[in-house]
Amino acid sequence: MTVRIHLLRGYNFFYFAMFSVFFSFLPVYAAEQGVSSADVGSLMALGALVGVAAQPVWGMVSDRRRTVRGVLLLLLAISVGAGVLLYRTSDLALLYVAVVVMYFFFLPTDPLVESLNVQTTQRAGISFGSVRMFGALGYAVASYAAGAVLQAAGMKSLWLLFLACGVPALALCFTVGDVPVSGKPVAFRELRGFFGRGVTIRFFLMILLIAVPHRMNDSFIGIYVQANGGGVNLVGDAWAVMTVTEVVFFAIIHRFIRQGSELRLIALASALYAVRFLLCVLVKDPVYVVGFQLFQGVTFVLFYSAAIGYLYRIVPEQWKSTGQTMLAVCFFGVSGVVGSFIGGRILQGYGGATLYAVMTAVAAAGCIAALAVDLADKKEAAAGGGSLSMFGEKSDS
Repeated sequence: MTVRIHLLRGYNFFYFAMFSVFFSFLPVYAAEQGVSSADVGSLMALGALVGVAAQPVWGMVSDRRRTVRGVLLLLLAISVGAGVLLYRTSDLALLYVAVVVMYFFFLPTDPLVESLNVQTTQRAGISFGSVRMFGALGYAVASYAAGAVLQAAGMKSLWLLFLACGVPALALCFTVGDVPVSGKPVAFRELRGFFGRGVTIRFFLMILLIAVPHRMNDSFIGIYVQANGGGVNLVGDAWAVMTVTEVVFFAIIHRFIRQGSELRLIALASALYAVRFLLCVLVKDPVYVVGFQLFQGVTFVLFYSAAIGYLYRIVPEQWKSTGQTMLAVCFFGVSGVVGSFIGGRILQGYGGATLYAVMTAVAAAGCIAALAVDLADKKEAAAGGGSLSMFGEKSDS
């Protein structure tokens, strides 16, 4: 098991390094090809919309086939080729096609990887963060290295950087242990019932609200840094700062998350998101904007880890991969569509400061929403004389 965990950590390192080269630098690359800020937003929104459709499909395939690794291998192999094509083309039509292909095949790998991480660490009796921190480390190293390389060699080297991360990730994927889903029979009636429950609807609406400003930052931090006088190396530094802090907090996050405390921690993360984005409005110097990304370790890690913990309490056992996929649909998909499309138009029409002011307000609203969901859950549990079980029924604890 120890060897398997080390291989999984190595896989996370290179897989999230791929993520870095794709998501961190795609908006900057598109802008370099002459795409306007509004159209960059539309491009990212189009990709996210494709991801919304694709993620549940691949999550269901994983659950029905009772394999995570097998689906991951297929998706990664296609993604490596599509990513190289994306960063080698200067034709705008082909660029759009490649982005769509990447979002259809690469974006759905994230919830599958997280499902692999969560279930493997649970079975090994170790914390989720002890594995996931290596993904954050890979993202940080790739972001910093890519920023330095691109500053020296130009955007034409992006495809080589993506390939250098993708090939090891694909190779290591063959070595990690699979995590087939529960042997319980799959019943679509149960899934419909789960997603129709009030607790589920409240949770995903809250996630969507908080994720929108997060995804706006992901899409436009590079353009915002450059608009305020920063070079592409500072774009890489911003992502490196974000992910280095993630490494630290993924290593210690298990000390803070306790069953029943998840929603309050999500509220805290949302409040800190608001502080972070407000600072970017008040102080526009690109070096300081990069420094403010230190908040990422607390905001994203606390929010995402608590969200996973809460989700795994309410989702039926046999639908964990699908539940994880739906979380990613909200976090990376629907919020990406809304955040990228609206954010691009705000940036184009009113400037970066206005965009970050809007993000501040939405994050603050997310904090209030998380506290409201926590209160609603407590009232629902009290009315039923127990706590909410993972199957959405009342337990007598």
